Amino acid sequence: MVAAAHPLAAQAGARLLIQGGNAFDAAVATAAALNVVEPFMSGLAGFGLATVWVASEQRVRVLDFAPPMPASFPVGRYTSRLELERGAQAASTPGNLAGWCELLSRYGRKSLPDVLAPAITLAQDGFALSDFGRDEINEQVPLLEPWPELHSALVKNYLPDGMPVKLGGIIPQPELAQTLAEISELGPEHLYGGKLGRRIIDYLRTLGGGLTLADFASVKPHWLDPLTVSYRGLELHVPASQCGGFQLALTLKILEGYDLGRLRKDGADHLDTVYRAIRLAAGERITNGHLGLDQSTDVLSDTVIARLRQRVSDGRPITGPTEQWMPQDRADPGHTTSFSIGDAEGNLICITQSLGSPFGSGVVVPGTGVCLNNHLHWADVQPASPNLAKPGDALPVTMAPSLATRSNRPVLALGTPGSYGIPQTQAQAFVQYVEFGLPLQQAIEAPRARLWDGRFIQAENRIAPETIAELKRRGHEIEILDTGWTMLCGGMQAIALDPETGVMTGAADPRRDGYVVAL
Repeated sequence: MVAAAHPLAAQAGARLLIQGGNAFDAAVATAAALNVVEPFMSGLAGFGLATVWVASEQRVRVLDFAPPMPASFPVGRYTSRLELERGAQAASTPGNLAGWCELLSRYGRKSLPDVLAPAITLAQDGFALSDFGRDEINEQVPLLEPWPELHSALVKNYLPDGMPVKLGGIIPQPELAQTLAEISELGPEHLYGGKLGRRIIDYLRTLGGGLTLADFASVKPHWLDPLTVSYRGLELHVPASQCGGFQLALTLKILEGYDLGRLRKDGADHLDTVYRAIRLAAGERITNGHLGLDQSTDVLSDTVIARLRQRVSDGRPITGPTEQWMPQDRADPGHTTSFSIGDAEGNLICITQSLGSPFGSGVVVPGTGVCLNNHLHWADVQPASPNLAKPGDALPVTMAPSLATRSNRPVLALGTPGSYGIPQTQAQAFVQYVEFGLPLQQAIEAPRARLWDGRFIQAENRIAPETIAELKRRGHEIEILDTGWTMLCGGMQAIALDPETGVMTGAADPRRDGYVVAL
């Protein structure tokens, strides 16, 4: 089963399963296809994380392919993340291709040409735009007009017929097809120190960028143990090396102290408790900065959790940041994609990967079809911040691909996009699924909210007006969005696995073009 944010990407992964590949082969095929059909969301020059159950080893592992701050990063040059929003200076080293190839070489069965073939075909032939793809391109491409050189290269690469694009319009990417074909022949070294890498570096220099070939050559994915916490009879596994997983784990540990299932679903008591726990967990993440596995375990101690539960219960309004060390301007939620895959052998995978903002840095390298990320936009460059980013530091990656087990058997893979909202919206879905017992699809479809700095919350309009009124009375500053479904609140893809029967249940978020293919 493949649950992905676009039907053609889910189809690409399913094709590898039909051809005898396993979940790891299908994951690379899905990821590469998303590069083509969601070019504003993710690509080979982005980065990501994978949380996987390896059936042959009977264990959960995390693959971190989010490279650290580049060695060439000029500390002190920038003092605001807005300076790193777009352009060559915003681009960090690409990790996705390295991660894909590590998954394939370590656990896959198919060759690199096999798994990249669906994406190459999609890029060469083009694909038809859905409503979501049309709307994203028409909304996001004009936002790059203040950077004329970036805008013109992007339009040339993706929009040969100009703007606006229309529903069903065909988007071919022949240069990306050629690049993927070269990678399938030459391997990841083509990017990490090879001709493609040199071409990207040379172009970045013409735009004032500072990345070096040494930055590219140093990229190495890392296999890590997950951060694991118990939650309502499950063991939740998330990346320990990044802040989003820690915040999700802490939120759920706080909420485990409340019998939410006895409350009215989506009522004021339910939502007030969840929102308060989310805001407190975000505060702990920001206070502690980057945490490794040992430090995360310390912060998740019974003493800390008891203190936070007491604060949830005291009824006093909670005011605090959700993004970075000091209040930030509310920005685009980030353009990321997450997908989950299970196979007949028992492997279960959740991957989240991103370009950062829509079309990343906005830099499309001529002749390659490669769009570069803007992950340095998430680096904390505020001079007085205790989390001031330095070369070699882990970037504050908010992704939290999660995998749950029960009695050491995999039962759930769930991930979402959404920048600093990722651990917020995943926690809300977990509560619906675990605490209220909703079927997986209904749990993902349930109304959600995005919390911002201070007390501000944006909520989907399917929450009852009387509930909103009571939440406001309790101190939450809530704006009701004019839609019941918004990407501000993520775009989840998930697979639940019944270990007794082997039956898989897939779910795809209507806030995106999510689609599940079952074989």
